[in-house]
Amino acid sequence: MRYHFANCVLDTERHLVERDGETEAVEPQVFDLLQLLVENPDMLITKDRLIEKVWQGRIVSEATISARINAARNAVGDTGKLQAVIKTVQRRGIKLVAPVEADGDRAQASTQFKSAPASLGRSQTISYATSADGTKIAYAISGAGPKVMRAGHFLTHLEMDWDSPVWKPYLEALGASHMLLRYDQRGTGMSDAELRNASVDAYAQDLLCVADEAGYDRFALVASSQGAPVSIKFAVEHPERVSALVIYGGFAQGSMHRGQAYSEQEHEALAAMIRAGWGKPKSAFMSAFTSLFCPEASSSEMENLVAIQLESASPENAVRIRDAIDNFDVTDILEDVKAPTLVIHAKGDGLHPVSQGRLLASSIPGAEFLQVNSNNHIYLPSDPAWQEIVAAQLEFIDRHADDQG
Repeated sequence: MRYHFANCVLDTERHLVERDGETEAVEPQVFDLLQLLVENPDMLITKDRLIEKVWQGRIVSEATISARINAARNAVGDTGKLQAVIKTVQRRGIKLVAPVEADGDRAQASTQFKSAPASLGRSQTISYATSADGTKIAYAISGAGPKVMRAGHFLTHLEMDWDSPVWKPYLEALGASHMLLRYDQRGTGMSDAELRNASVDAYAQDLLCVADEAGYDRFALVASSQGAPVSIKFAVEHPERVSALVIYGGFAQGSMHRGQAYSEQEHEALAAMIRAGWGKPKSAFMSAFTSLFCPEASSSEMENLVAIQLESASPENAVRIRDAIDNFDVTDILEDVKAPTLVIHAKGDGLHPVSQGRLLASSIPGAEFLQVNSNNHIYLPSDPAWQEIVAAQLEFIDRHADDQG
């Protein structure tokens, strides 16, 4: 039997573990531990049961058990701090919190899809909300636990992100112990393609309508890139709704407001690149454009991001959205943010410089700042900083989870 989970495969017949298509070398006891977990997903495995199944009831030390659990986490790309795949329940045991599919389940799902696409049993549910100007906004809910909302940004697609090697590990990490709400912003993804208005106010209204429709009265708000100024606007206008604000790769000033000598030229050059090459996945343009966001992406990550971009927006909408982003400016309301705030920024971010992260952290009262050693604007699972970024987000969200009431 082959079990698929968290970008990993455990093959009981071949007795091997694969992660991102590469075989992981694991000791027999580590394999047995992982097999026990995948055969009992989301079930608590007590210490006694672990010893019975992995060590056949022999007496073993706590250090030995801990070492095998750590080795299992390492094999599947997890850590004791992150616990996005294997979670420790203090004084009780461990459990696998990542979704698991066996080959038989996948075959059944494929058969069902041919006759009834809606019966796939996906662990995200997609619905629609209507914004103030009538725009239909697609949103999805997954997971269970304290409420977390991920603000929309450039460019997303609810269905494609769910299976993306770039975004899926992050969505699984957030959804492992939280109820995650996310949406495609107007003009992109599964939301209305017509871009009636691309202002900060309009985007903040979209966030509000989705939160209202989903019944999110108070929640942690996670924002990347363009989602940062939109979320700041929302947090200032609705302080009672936001228990915590987490920003990664964000900015207060779009490039047209940063006082850079060549901002206008850079702005026009990027727009010209989009108009010339959008929709041509093999073009040098798409590679160059995507490299602005993540210069250290692997070829498979780059290919996936290009595919999402092409599916998410038309060339016209992509140009309009980039133009809007470059003209955003929320510096005058930063001091009005009341929510506990964590600002994370990559040291070598080439799209929105780390100086923008410092501006956010120094202007939002009481904000915490974390600079990570990365050159990527999009946090990639292949980036050594990925686990640090995700762990910091989860720790901050959970620290303020009680504030949701």
